[in-house]
Amino acid sequence: MYSISTKHERRLLWLLALTQFTVIMDFMVMMPLGPQIMHAFSITPAAFATAVSAYSWCSGLSGLFAATYIDRFNRRRLLLTVYALFALSNLACALADSFALLLAARAFAGITGGVLGSVIMAIVSDVIPVERRGAATGTIMTAFSLAAIAGVPAGVMLGAHFSWAAPFFLLVALSLIVWFAGRQLVPSLAEHLNRRQPALGEVLPDLWRLLSNPRHLNAFALTFMMMVANMLVIPFISPVLVANHGVAPAQLSWLYMVGGAATFFTSRRVGRLADQFGTRRVFRIAVVLSFLPVLLMTHLPDLPFYGLLLLFPFFMVLVSSRMVPMQALLTTVPEPAHRGAFLSANSALQALGTGCGAWLGGLMLGSSPGGQVIGYGTAGWAAVGVASLGVFWISRVRGVQGDAPASPVLTSDAVSEA
Repeated sequence: MYSISTKHERRLLWLLALTQFTVIMDFMVMMPLGPQIMHAFSITPAAFATAVSAYSWCSGLSGLFAATYIDRFNRRRLLLTVYALFALSNLACALADSFALLLAARAFAGITGGVLGSVIMAIVSDVIPVERRGAATGTIMTAFSLAAIAGVPAGVMLGAHFSWAAPFFLLVALSLIVWFAGRQLVPSLAEHLNRRQPALGEVLPDLWRLLSNPRHLNAFALTFMMMVANMLVIPFISPVLVANHGVAPAQLSWLYMVGGAATFFTSRRVGRLADQFGTRRVFRIAVVLSFLPVLLMTHLPDLPFYGLLLLFPFFMVLVSSRMVPMQALLTTVPEPAHRGAFLSANSALQALGTGCGAWLGGLMLGSSPGGQVIGYGTAGWAAVGVASLGVFWISRVRGVQGDAPASPVLTSDAVSEA
């Protein structure tokens, strides 16, 4: 365990939170920019969904395989190198003059983002004592709330007033500031290199045993299907609102701001309910209640903008509420010695499910001769169907001690996957 002053520790944690903020904003801001990107490159909703999916697939795979090499490098050097590549990937996104280049840039951004998530948590584990690690993780997780409440609305506003590339230029500027701060604040973290590093031939069998454990597989399957259910609908909200309901791109920032703020205040309450009444029960109730806003959003009648301002938080709160009890239950699935590896693999499955859901949702959509998005209602019914499977499947997810209750844990998806 490294020894740093309390002041240095606090500064380091907020630096890591800002690093995570840029990574989350990079992923989240892409979805409300859909209308501008589709217009700029003359692409269909399905093609736009492919760009969203490329990031998620690459992020999931890179995060999964980071376990094979992340402990072979100085944490500081790895963080600064990968974060510099992340900034370059956003510059490539901003400068892309064809959809093929944008797609490649998004894939590269996903690769770097997936690795950064693993490096950040490894640094927290190295520097912060166990008795303060929960609070430290909470500090890191404020990045998700900040991205939902401030980062995405700011990006949408810039995209509406300048161009779709403006938020990515902003991310490049923010990343450069954070990178230079990281050079000053992140200490050299190489103590783990003094220990024997397992050969690749030892790492891969361990990874396979983790992924093939039947108890783990049931949990991974639940994670995957719920992320698919979310992303069948979420990436296409902005394109549908703009194309079908005449919402101005600048107005989207207000919708995401009030929706993000609502989840910030309700997620903790949902967590306490799960702790009091049981994670499975609260999950099932949240899933069933979420069907109404999902179907309303995907079969939306013509509403005045203030009606959308009321509906959007309702949608985000109930959809995100499904994730809080699920994540709390998942923390009980692995044995304590394998919890970190299990949660890392589960995060990778979240990203892969995100990519598959967006891709499948895009396949269900098309464009009418008048430029409207068609097929969104079908995607909504598919999302309800997949989420319904989760209501039954959760009974197969068992903790290492059977049905022991778990304290809810807020994750990225509990805050932002709505």
